[in-house]
Amino acid sequence: MSKSEQPIALINLPDGYNIWLMELKERIHTAQQRATLAVNRELVLLYWQIGRDILDRQAEQGWGARVIDRLAHDLRNSFPNMKGFSPRNLKYMRTFADTWTDVEFVQEVLAQLPWYHQLALLDKLDNNEKRIWYAQKAIENNWSRNVLVMQIETRLIERQGNAVSNFEQRLPKPDSDLARESIKDPYRFDFLGLTEEAQEREIEGALVKHVTQFLLELGAGFAFVGRQVLLQVGEEDFFIDLLFYHLKLRCYVVIELKADKFKPEHLGQLGFYMTAVDRQMKVKEDAVTIGLLLCKSKDKVVAEYALGDKSQPMGIAESKLLESLPVPLQTQLPSIEEIERELQGFDGGDV
Repeated sequence: MSKSEQPIALINLPDGYNIWLMELKERIHTAQQRATLAVNRELVLLYWQIGRDILDRQAEQGWGARVIDRLAHDLRNSFPNMKGFSPRNLKYMRTFADTWTDVEFVQEVLAQLPWYHQLALLDKLDNNEKRIWYAQKAIENNWSRNVLVMQIETRLIERQGNAVSNFEQRLPKPDSDLARESIKDPYRFDFLGLTEEAQEREIEGALVKHVTQFLLELGAGFAFVGRQVLLQVGEEDFFIDLLFYHLKLRCYVVIELKADKFKPEHLGQLGFYMTAVDRQMKVKEDAVTIGLLLCKSKDKVVAEYALGDKSQPMGIAESKLLESLPVPLQTQLPSIEEIERELQGFDGGDV
């Protein structure tokens, strides 16, 4: 076999080829993402404009549902290879334009989200203040539509930044604000399938088993370090329930689980672990360690008193294992499965 006939895999590669290949693949991936975002932006703006036109003509000429049905028929005949012109989707376009009257906001913010996300915001929420909050969080955290729906259904807007903490007094700004917004109360661990009678070690094991969903519930920025992390202090061994690192705050986060009601003495154990992490694991580039105590329940006033004299940054939040949505909310909002069925075959897209 001549040199020119050697299999590609056996060719000697020049120095730096693999590094260059990695950089090239990253540039291609970035270009693909930009192209996808550009297409999505144009589609969302097109749908808004169609919805605006329908609204104007309904107001001026008294268009009814039958005209929209005819419009859907004509558009489908004119653009047979383009989905998204069903009567239902045209009505969504009308609702979209009627909900968002500020075209600049649509162009600058909403156009960053796919049409699927727009439908979830319209269907699952009843006011624009909440829609804007969830839209911005979806953009910031790159949520899929299913994750967006899950965050809405678990009422993230009511829980984020709601934990009792001393961050404002113990951390410099803007770290104190970011730390406060990084924890929530209560944490929802329905996905574990455990009842309120579960013990601490059982909860801990289930959280590690479902670490992907656990990280999603914790929120953006958390990276899992380990479970039952060994700390040797003096001649004794101690074990941290769960240890994380927060990429934005650039600090370790010690999480302690308590399967009963909060007691002030719980903070002593948490503070001890935080001191050990600061002395044994933290490097000079890391910020001070943060502690989060998750308990079954708490008296807010007792928690505030307990944090009053603590010099370390700590937060206290409840963890809920099995908690269903209120019946009125269940009956008023479509489920993920219902939306999935409605959006079957939609790729930018037909509804």
